Amino acid sequence: MAKIIVLDNLSQDGLDLLESAGNIEYEVRTGLKGEELHDALLEFDGAICRSGVKITAEALKGNNRLKAIARAGVGTDNIDKQAATRLGIVVMNTPGGNTISTAEHTMALMLGMSRNVAPAYQSLQEGRWDRKKFMGKQLAGKTLGIVGLGRIGQAVAVRAIALEMRVLGYDPFLASARAKELGIETFTSVEELFPMVDYLTVHTPLNDETRNLVSTKEIGMMKKGVRLINCARGGIYDEVALVDGIKSGQLGGVAIDVYPAEPCTDSPLFGMAGVLCTPHLGASTEEAQTNVAVEAAELLIDFFTTGAIKQSVNMSPLDPKTLEDLRGYLNVAYRLGLLLAQMDHCRPTTCRLNYKGEVAGKDTRLLSSAFAAGLLEHAMDTDVNIVNAAVLLSERGIELIEQRSTDIGDFSSMITAEVVTEKKTSTASGTLFGNNMPRLVQKGGCRLESYLDGTLLIFSHRDMPGVIGRVGSIFGAHRINIAQMSVGRASAEPGGQAIGILALDSPPPAEALAEVLALENVDRAWIVKLPPAGEMPPWLAG
Repeated sequence: MAKIIVLDNLSQDGLDLLESAGNIEYEVRTGLKGEELHDALLEFDGAICRSGVKITAEALKGNNRLKAIARAGVGTDNIDKQAATRLGIVVMNTPGGNTISTAEHTMALMLGMSRNVAPAYQSLQEGRWDRKKFMGKQLAGKTLGIVGLGRIGQAVAVRAIALEMRVLGYDPFLASARAKELGIETFTSVEELFPMVDYLTVHTPLNDETRNLVSTKEIGMMKKGVRLINCARGGIYDEVALVDGIKSGQLGGVAIDVYPAEPCTDSPLFGMAGVLCTPHLGASTEEAQTNVAVEAAELLIDFFTTGAIKQSVNMSPLDPKTLEDLRGYLNVAYRLGLLLAQMDHCRPTTCRLNYKGEVAGKDTRLLSSAFAAGLLEHAMDTDVNIVNAAVLLSERGIELIEQRSTDIGDFSSMITAEVVTEKKTSTASGTLFGNNMPRLVQKGGCRLESYLDGTLLIFSHRDMPGVIGRVGSIFGAHRINIAQMSVGRASAEPGGQAIGILALDSPPPAEALAEVLALENVDRAWIVKLPPAGEMPPWLAG
């Protein structure tokens, strides 16, 4: 009989489900940390947690018994997934359970801020009747901008439209046809969106691309009096810029439910006029907590009853033999997805994977999912892996198509990925050298041979004398070492279109990229960041 420890307060419905399973024994032990948590985990086969407990590498050290952790909620930042993976511990989450509650809280903050609900009530408690002081704004007829149109962003859009708002949106992976179905006008960049909105809400993950997504410069692009809401992740809005925006009057209001460091009881925003803050209540409804508790319990019951791995954020549900056979090509497909995601930011309508040679005889469905996981990794508000990536693409109206041919071409196996957008088609081909060396062998119509790891500069240029030397000189001047270089051209004749790829030992400064772009005969340039050589995504590291 499997033993499960419940590490945070869990809805009774979830506990009842564990009780009725018949093959599960469970104990509730909350508030554990340090050595006490480490020792407790040694006694159990599975664990359920929310966000309160921190399951660190130290807490898991030497644990040969624990097999699975279920997070009752979306975020798994409080679990060291790398340490769990090394120990063979499956980490699963419940991404759908709090969608409605978070969307409703976003609307509640929008309404509460617009109608001055909190300060108006405070005035009554203080014995004042100040109707004129709390003149508000109605939502009907206003324009709402939504950055991030995943499950929660889409749910917010539906509710805003019901309140007769005009909804604009930005999401690099929401197909235009799907956006049109939802009644959302989409844009190709957030900068295009900013000047048009009366309200802005964000529903994205926090990563290098979204940290301080809205700061002083971006606030300056917006209408005077714009109101901002954040129920996603602390740090997407620059807190200092919000304070300055409120003081200057550029911002008409700010409503915040999440903070860069939590718990947060001291913020310069607290107490400011026009500001409404809550202590991370987005998922704090009875219904949401019931949903995620039941789903977490079901995940562990299924795992210990049938061995089923569902909604894993760190492991593929493949048997070891299949995983070993596919591992190298899964890594190639994943890295191709990461590369294409960073090169063109137009919304895809179709992703087409062409498998040629020996790889065409393998389970290409899993390879396509690995590509989708790389493509979406930095764009979603939930963990993306080989299990859920294809579904996430489908939810955004993006078609995933496979083509296979066992004919051997220039390589014994080659994977070609095409991302089709409304404006262009981006193509990249990869193969595997040896057992574990992914290589890029074609970009666009240009054949080449480049690493698929680390920091890459990719630049499109005219095949003219001196271009490569001048690019190299720029990086030399900025003390950036070039580890490898590859150049390919579209035709055998000089003077045509060409692609250059430099593998760099460190990320270059923005000034270096600007100097490359300023060169005569250089058309476009991108910095692409890929995992180091040999590093696998958590779901592939078993």
